[in-house]
Amino acid sequence: MYWDVITAVPKGELTLWVRFADGTQGYVKFLKEFLTGVFEPLRDPSYFQTVSISDGAIVWPGEIDLAPDAMYHEIKKHGEWVLG
Repeated sequence: MYWDVITAVPKGELTLWVRFADGTQGYVKFLKEFLTGVFEPLRDPSYFQTVSISDGAIVWPGEIDLAPDAMYHEIKKHGEWVLG
């Protein structure tokens, strides 16, 4: 699918640079207030660095993932997706 993530690279604190299958690229930025519940482990910088891609989605160990379709639409429109 065109919104499948093919590259995800941590860039600084709580930011990822991503590229999608169709070439669209941009940033995912997490605000600290978003990092509660299932997302709380992302507060740990070393854990945040363990990001990977599975079936076109950004994932971390422990079943944390991000919806690639919502991410794609925000990045296509604004160049970034801010979660907060």
